[in-house]
Amino acid sequence: MARLLPVLLALLFCGYVRSISFSLPPNSRKCLREEIHKNVLVTGEYELSEAHNQGQVRLKITDSAGHILYSKEDASKGKFAFTTEEYDMFEVCFDSKLPAGAGRVPDQLVNLIMKHGVEAKNYEEIAKVEKLKPLEVELRRLEDLSESIVNDFAYMKKREEEMRDTNESTNVRVLYFSIFSMCCLMGLATWQVFYLRRFFKAKKLIE
Repeated sequence: MARLLPVLLALLFCGYVRSISFSLPPNSRKCLREEIHKNVLVTGEYELSEAHNQGQVRLKITDSAGHILYSKEDASKGKFAFTTEEYDMFEVCFDSKLPAGAGRVPDQLVNLIMKHGVEAKNYEEIAKVEKLKPLEVELRRLEDLSESIVNDFAYMKKREEEMRDTNESTNVRVLYFSIFSMCCLMGLATWQVFYLRRFFKAKKLIE
């Protein structure tokens, strides 16, 4: 079991690969959203089935602020790559446009493969450029994997600290609000006692 633990950890934290296929009806828009950490390389490949009646599909990748990271008119097959600058929600959209009067046409099939992290890097190309031996390439891959694991743990620790601070702040606010509510109730009860006392005295019901 001890020997399997490093392998399980590597499989758990290694770079992420996402492959998906879906149908894109004419004159429609379909988007995929994903949260990605800061300073992460993202690569992707896409391929669409043949368009009919001169229909076109636009591919656009944006972040939550609307900044365009990649855009392609009349997308049919290709690749894209970008590096995230901040932890954010990224959106990949396919927008189908069909000319007027084209009639009924079948849906297009979209195949999309996205990779980020260690899996997005081309280690064969790195080996050629830096003239690395196979063992050195594997060590580079393990180094990047270790760095990715450390970054993931650092991010989880940061999120845990933020959530703890939020909980503590909320508890303090609830405590202050409870004390304020009790003071208001006690003040209201005291005012009611004095008011009723004056009222009964005015009606000469009590001395």
